[in-house]
Amino acid sequence: MISKHPIIQEFPEHLDKIKELYHHNEEFQVLLSSYNTLDEEIFEIEKGEIPLTNDELTHKRKDRVFLKDQIYSFLTQN
Repeated sequence: MISKHPIIQEFPEHLDKIKELYHHNEEFQVLLSSYNTLDEEIFEIEKGEIPLTNDELTHKRKDRVFLKDQIYSFLTQN
């Protein structure tokens, strides 16, 4: 199933922390923005609106997981 992966849905237990960091931490804002942009791009690729090879798509998915891990670390350490 093709779907977006918003951070709020990925980490609903950290909703308040996500909001707080987004409004008060520039590093987190950049990280979240990068994640959202990449997630949107992957969604468009999966829908077939942007042509890309499977290897390139796999690489982008790995990048998204890396960003998600960084966001999780940020949420649990700050």
